[in-house]
Amino acid sequence: MFRTTKVCSALMVAFGGSLAMTAAPVFAQDANPPVQQLERVEITGSAIKRIDAETAVPVTILKVEDVKKQGITTVEQLMTMLGSNQQSQGATASVGLQTGGASFANLRGLGQNKTLVLLNGRRIANNAIDSSAPDLNMIPFAALDRVEVLRDGASALYGTDAIGGVINFITKRDYSGGTITLGYDQPEHVGGKQTNANFGFGFGDLSKDRFNVFGFVDYKKQSVLTASQRPDLLARSVKTSPTSAPGQYNQSGAVQNPSFPTCGAPNGIPLGDGVTDATCGYLYARAVDLIPQTETLTAYTKATFQLGDNHQAGLEYFISKNSVLTTISGVPYGALWINPGTRYFPGNGITPLPSVFALDPTYLPAGAPTGAQAGGVALRWRDTASGGRQQLDDNLQQRLVGSLEGTLGGWDYKAGIAFNSNLDHGYLPSGYTDGDLITAGILNGTLNPFGPQDATGAAFLASAQAKGNLYNTRGDVKSIDAQASREIGDWFKAGRAAAIAVGGEFRRETFFYQANADFAAQVVSSTGFSPDTDNKGSRNVAAIYTELNVPIIKELDITAALRYDRYSDFGNTTNPKLSFRYQPVQPLLVRGSYSTGFRAPSLYDLYAPRVFTNTPDNLNDPVRCPGGNPIAGASRSDNCQVQFESQIGGSPNLRPEKSKNWTLGFVVEPSSSLNFGVDFWWITLTQQIGAPLDTDIFTGYAGQYAGSIHRAPDGSLSTDGSQCPGPNCGYIDQFQTNLGGVKTAGVDLSANYKMRLESVGNFNFNFNGTYVYKFQYQTADGGPYFNNLGVYGGGVALSAAQGGPVFRWQHTLAANWTRGDYGLGLVNHYKSGYTDQDPSNTVASYMTWDLYGSWQATKGLQLTAGVRNLADRQPPLSNQSATFQVGYDPRFTDPSGRTFFLRGTYNF
Repeated sequence: MFRTTKVCSALMVAFGGSLAMTAAPVFAQDANPPVQQLERVEITGSAIKRIDAETAVPVTILKVEDVKKQGITTVEQLMTMLGSNQQSQGATASVGLQTGGASFANLRGLGQNKTLVLLNGRRIANNAIDSSAPDLNMIPFAALDRVEVLRDGASALYGTDAIGGVINFITKRDYSGGTITLGYDQPEHVGGKQTNANFGFGFGDLSKDRFNVFGFVDYKKQSVLTASQRPDLLARSVKTSPTSAPGQYNQSGAVQNPSFPTCGAPNGIPLGDGVTDATCGYLYARAVDLIPQTETLTAYTKATFQLGDNHQAGLEYFISKNSVLTTISGVPYGALWINPGTRYFPGNGITPLPSVFALDPTYLPAGAPTGAQAGGVALRWRDTASGGRQQLDDNLQQRLVGSLEGTLGGWDYKAGIAFNSNLDHGYLPSGYTDGDLITAGILNGTLNPFGPQDATGAAFLASAQAKGNLYNTRGDVKSIDAQASREIGDWFKAGRAAAIAVGGEFRRETFFYQANADFAAQVVSSTGFSPDTDNKGSRNVAAIYTELNVPIIKELDITAALRYDRYSDFGNTTNPKLSFRYQPVQPLLVRGSYSTGFRAPSLYDLYAPRVFTNTPDNLNDPVRCPGGNPIAGASRSDNCQVQFESQIGGSPNLRPEKSKNWTLGFVVEPSSSLNFGVDFWWITLTQQIGAPLDTDIFTGYAGQYAGSIHRAPDGSLSTDGSQCPGPNCGYIDQFQTNLGGVKTAGVDLSANYKMRLESVGNFNFNFNGTYVYKFQYQTADGGPYFNNLGVYGGGVALSAAQGGPVFRWQHTLAANWTRGDYGLGLVNHYKSGYTDQDPSNTVASYMTWDLYGSWQATKGLQLTAGVRNLADRQPPLSNQSATFQVGYDPRFTDPSGRTFFLRGTYNF
């Protein structure tokens, strides 16, 4: 599963011990080793090409061909195998949120925007929706050879974003022949199946023909998994919305729902006392997708030309298209009005009016819609008749790179020019309606908010359907880079030459996010997305860097690196790194490093559109519902334990995030069959960028957010998008700001053991895990630090919405047996438990087992079959409210259950 490259196999210690189970010995050497001509290679974390690939930083290498045998077909699945990755967002997080269906890595739990993702050592465009990081779905999985994960800060070489670490996806260098793979995944329970296929071709031999051209095409389709298809999880969906179906009306705070106490079961439940308060709650999570429907098509091609003996020119292009279709519950309308005398007005014969509910003929609050008449009633109604709200994101990623590399005058050099682009189109294909028409249909009595529609109402509702393109967003990165390295002599007579690398980079970044204004105006009341959204930004980035490796004595190397970056929009930054590698005796390696890092505010952080959404948490209005008790004239359903309107967006006054990183590691190889490693790490982060917590805003934390609450003219706060934006909109603003600091520390553990029994076969055992013993964060600059370790917290970009835990312990344990044409494997994945968002619940640990087997049926045909989640483990119970799926946390667990998979690969 974890493996060194053939060049690196002689020195596993250079990579932190988290490498292949089949790796060659690190320290043990033959007495008379054969003479080999080894090429120089560059490993992620160093710009110096070396023959032995020794470095002082911890790097994990995953061989893609090995992990494919476990049924892994996506980069998102691949990332779950890393203990250092606190996975926080996948395609499931796009349900109900504008993420474009993106999946991100999250090393050290610092947030996806502090993990640098590279493809063949170069940046790709970030996801255009939020510009935080590249979407892992867009990586050309079928063309990958390996993944190198640097578990250390690296701004001194790579610049911004490399605070938590670097993940470098490396494609095949060349390929000849052809290959076809077909695969099918089927959960034991209904829903959520997956099909995939890829093929590749290649021709030309660099040594003989002086060229090689190859390409891979990969297709995947994930079918939807709905809440109704997992009844056990559905039963946990107890979170309610005050906007129900059938609707409920009120005057001066007294709420009545004509369907009380049945409340439109099974998705409605009674909440009030049934007399003056006949409130119903709507179980919105029962109408959402657990896993959305996704379809991904990726193509990658590369041409390499040998120019003489010492130079190669390359041209590579990849294009990825990812389509994600999500469904959530019907549109909630929370600021409607029923005029007196209309057909469905309470007491008119169709809608009952309880005797205890006395109507005020003069009632007309300031927040009533245009056309409202005195004596009417306010209405909350969910339009379930139009079906679930669907959003389709078509995300297109492209990259074109021209490169030149080789040896010139004793220098190993490489240079390239790259064009990267990510484009996302957001569509609303079904379930949304024109808010102005709905408001009018309720005012004039055409629509029935308390029961089924008659023919006239059904026709009117059909005419109010709104389908179309909502927004378009794009991010482009154009870059030129060059670097060179060479040996410069054995300065201290240590038996090894010192080496130096120098390099530079220039990038042009552009961004836009635009609404389709005409269509957005139709659905603003049901989406909160402003029709005026038209945000643009651009900047230039120039950088130079150098790295110097000096052997001081035979046992000790010192490496220093320094990078200077200049940004056209906020200034410059200089970041150093100093590391050492010490091997006092053959079986022991000691290494460590210190570095500073930074993350520049992304163009999205600076210029993101300011849009309305609901707060993640259910809150009490501190003025109208102090201590959970509504004041006179304020209804409980509008002011207590509800999600209020929030305006989110960018801020042009952000400062860059800064960090300090320390590592100290030990790697031991007592024999050629066994090695293990221990790597300690410490990170402090300041000026972290994020949105302030809604809870901090409502408590007026330290007076810092006193100006963030904006009330409607009647003093209320809105609870859905039907009033926002507009003159009667009450909301809180949660714009991006520099929140404060983060302090985290932990240790990575790894072990590899191999055993060869002539009569039985070959056994390989591999373990990698991460134990975090500190994670504290601030939610406001200068405020106290809060614990997020093993506790559901907030304030750090840990999720697609807000809040989440940092797992104290994560690991992957794998065992593999091979003999001849046959192989078997067993993999264990584990995440520790934590205290939930509501601390009355403790989320249990989550452990799954995967079993797989392979058979080399013929020279060209290999078959693989297996079972993921062998014990059919359900996600543990969670009361989190950050996602639309509730009852568990979809950011860290999989609701699919036991899943069978089959793969067939034919090489020719």
